[in-house]
Amino acid sequence: MADAEKLALNAAPNGAPIIEVRDLHKRFGSLEVLKGIELEVRPSEVVCIIGPSGSGKSTLLRSMAFLEEYEDGEVLIEGRLLGYRQTPSGRRRDTDRNIDAVRNCIGMVFQQFNLWPHKTTLSNVTEALRVVQKMDRASAEKRAMENLEKVGMRSKAHEYPGQLSGGQQQRVAIARALAKQPRIMFFDEPTSALDPELVGEVLNVMQTLAKEGMTMVIVTHEMGFAARVADRVIFMDQGVVVEQGAPADLFETPRSNRLRQFLETWNERSSGDG
Repeated sequence: MADAEKLALNAAPNGAPIIEVRDLHKRFGSLEVLKGIELEVRPSEVVCIIGPSGSGKSTLLRSMAFLEEYEDGEVLIEGRLLGYRQTPSGRRRDTDRNIDAVRNCIGMVFQQFNLWPHKTTLSNVTEALRVVQKMDRASAEKRAMENLEKVGMRSKAHEYPGQLSGGQQQRVAIARALAKQPRIMFFDEPTSALDPELVGEVLNVMQTLAKEGMTMVIVTHEMGFAARVADRVIFMDQGVVVEQGAPADLFETPRSNRLRQFLETWNERSSGDG
C-alpha cells in the first residue's frame, strides 16, 4: 500500500478498529501487571509500545493474543471477543478451537526465534502450513518461498538454523509468521536477542511491512525505529499507559515527567554506547 493510501485509511473517521482493548487487567498472583489498559489499533496502523523493563509491555502484547489469560476486561480482534464467551451465567473461557479461530489473523514474532534446529529454513516455514492449514507440500513450499523472498532469505531455504546468524534466524521467524497470511503482526522485542550489528536487517524487514500497510503492534526498545516507522507510540510504566501519541510529540515534547525521565536515561545510555 502506498504511503498516501495508508495515511488516508488511518485518517478515515468511520474506520472500525481492528483491535480493541477495554479495561484490561492481568495479575500474576497478588501482583497486578496490567491495570485497566485501554487501546485501539486501526487497520494498517503501526503502534510501538515502549517503556522500562517490568512496565507490562510484553504482558500486554501476549494478553492481546491470549497467550496470557487476562482476568478482567476485553480484547476484541476484528470485533470478536478473544479468549472468552458470554453465557447466561456469565463470562466463561472459550474453547481452544474458538480462541484459535479468533486469533488466526495474527502473526507473532518473539524475542527468541523458536526455530526447529533439525529442520531446514524451508521446513520451518512450511511446518504449520502443512500441519495446521493442511496445505499440500507443493503449495506450502511455494508460499514459504514467496515469504522467504520477502525477507531476503530465499537463498538460505535449504540451510539449517545453526548455519544462520541471529538476524537471519529472526527473518526466517518473520517469514514463518507471514506465511499464515495474517492481517495483524505482533512483535515482542524482536531485536533484543541480536548482536547490535544484526539489528538493522530485521528492522528493515519490519519497515518494509509497515510501508506495505501491515497492521503492526511492536514492543521495542529501538527508539529510532519507533520514531521513523510508528504512526503512534505508547509509553507504559507500572502497568498503565502513561502517554501516547505521534512519535514527534512523545519524543520531542513529552508531557509527563516519567516519560521525560525515561527518555533522558535512554539518551544517556545511547551516548555511552557510542
